[in-house]
Amino acid sequence: MTEPGLRESTTLAGLLRHHTVRSFTDAPVTDETITALVTAAQSAASSSNLQLWSVVEVRDAATRRALVDEVGTSTFVADAPVILLFVADWSRASAIAAAQGESDAAADYLESTLVAFVDAALAAQNAVIAAESFGLGTCYLGSVRNNPERAAELIGLPDRAMVAFGLAVGYPDPADTAGVKPRLAPGVVHSRERYAPITDADVATYDTEIAAYHASQGRPTGWSRAVIRRVRDAAGLNGRDRMRAWLTGRGLPSI
Repeated sequence: MTEPGLRESTTLAGLLRHHTVRSFTDAPVTDETITALVTAAQSAASSSNLQLWSVVEVRDAATRRALVDEVGTSTFVADAPVILLFVADWSRASAIAAAQGESDAAADYLESTLVAFVDAALAAQNAVIAAESFGLGTCYLGSVRNNPERAAELIGLPDRAMVAFGLAVGYPDPADTAGVKPRLAPGVVHSRERYAPITDADVATYDTEIAAYHASQGRPTGWSRAVIRRVRDAAGLNGRDRMRAWLTGRGLPSI
């Protein structure tokens, strides 16, 4: 980067330092801090300002243990100080419609489901950026979708609401060796005017880079084989091939 404004941006520098944290200290995360994160999340863009997301803060040890044992989240969730469960939430809009004697039939459509999940993701990323500015570490938890029905039961979700993902929050353990994981080169994901497919050379270059990073973490694996395992068949979904039924059960049939 040669433009001074780019080099001097503290926001950009912070974003480029982002890395996932899975090991936390015992330092408490205050209520005031979580309120600040939620407020930052609320500042994110929201489709038509419908604000189709909610967040449930989980600190209770038994609930965190159940997220591991009964939902299938990562084992460190039981020890993380705070878990924020971000919810794709049409229940609030449906309640507003019902209170005025109106239908909520549009919530049945796939577009509506997508909008709620996108809203939740945008909000959560704002929370992550705010958290890192406070010296906190975070880890996204897509694993809460391993059993979204049980996750919903644990936090008492109403109909038309589903946990989209979780976010572990805490102060990073200084002994944790995780660093900034290399990403694909910007030119691989950034096309101009027309989409440019990935090349064999792009894949080979990134496989080498990510294997070196993983080796530094004690697990020398590449990238392309992981992609293939995920895309090859339904086994790569880890049971989430039932998502359509789960969404329907949560009142989001996505027709």
